[in-house]
Amino acid sequence: MPRSPRTPRTSRTRLGGSGAAAPGLAAAALALLAAAPAPASAIPPPPPAAAAPAADPAPAGPSAFRLSNPQVIAHYSHEDGQTPENITLDPDGSAYLTFALARQVAHADTGGHTRVIATLPEAAPARTPGAGAAAVTGIVRTHDGSLYVPYVTGTDRTGIHRIRPDGTVGLFARLPADGHANGLALDRRHGLLYAADSRLGTVWRISLHDASVTAWAAGAPLQPLTSAGANGIKVHHGAVWVSNSDRGTLLRIPVREDGTAGAVETHATGLAGIDDFAFAGDGKTVVAALPASDEVVLVRADGTRSTLLTRRDGISGPTSVAVRDGRVYVASASALAADKDPNLLVAAIEGAGRTEPATAGPGAAHSGAAAAGTDEADAK
Repeated sequence: MPRSPRTPRTSRTRLGGSGAAAPGLAAAALALLAAAPAPASAIPPPPPAAAAPAADPAPAGPSAFRLSNPQVIAHYSHEDGQTPENITLDPDGSAYLTFALARQVAHADTGGHTRVIATLPEAAPARTPGAGAAAVTGIVRTHDGSLYVPYVTGTDRTGIHRIRPDGTVGLFARLPADGHANGLALDRRHGLLYAADSRLGTVWRISLHDASVTAWAAGAPLQPLTSAGANGIKVHHGAVWVSNSDRGTLLRIPVREDGTAGAVETHATGLAGIDDFAFAGDGKTVVAALPASDEVVLVRADGTRSTLLTRRDGISGPTSVAVRDGRVYVASASALAADKDPNLLVAAIEGAGRTEPATAGPGAAHSGAAAAGTDEADAK
């Protein structure tokens, strides 16, 4: 893949104090669980769309799916706990990010200009399993503009929190205090959330209608080997897809007609420390973040993989990926790097992987599901 020069280093964006504890050891622990703003023109324009893009990039040939012009559009302050953990997109290409250790949710516009829109309440003393410090992890956006995030504290504040469009923050659904809900996915059609618990090896299903919580899936493929099992999660074409960081696997769990979980299927292996991921199109090909090796990789429908981005492109311990309108967005927490550089990077998609926005029905254009293309649209 051709390399583009990295965006020159600017001063870190400081978004205001959060009252969170110093992130040093907590950042390292969170990493083990997973293994100045640019101008408004910073996001690279997508190349012209192909006449008939393929649903899945072909396994043969490096030109089937490639990225060009990677640019870091925002740098953040590791000292202030602004470590991007997860991302969801708006239709206009702007992004919502969770800053894990600052307990914050932020909005970054298309130029990278970032503002904090919510800070989760302090949980003192925080006793988060495996990390110690309280942390905000995954994020989704529903059609009414509400944001939902897992907040892990080791206390009775642990659970899914809702941030309303007016900025009001509240606990929506309580989850076990000894767990570590990490990735979060939206099934918009059925009004459900799915949360991947890295410590308990469980996928929790949460109803958006009544906030009821069900242990939807569990078992050895979701369990950790040492510290972090189920991590990233997406709803895609009748199944819930989950990454397992410790096992380096990407899993597919079919959703049965009655809504229960089918048998866990292993889609890909050898993805050491895999964190979150996003689908590259309508098929089974994904773009995945591998923080331990500082890579973003393409995992094809047949399970084979190739490298799309490395630290040379500007990523630094990537934790999550989003795809929309011919672009890939990568959030980096930089937890394991000696030279801390948490940031947000955007690159243009070329080749067969270029996709157009999904048209998943009324309200889809306002949801995190539609913003990610085919990701999280529904489960049958």
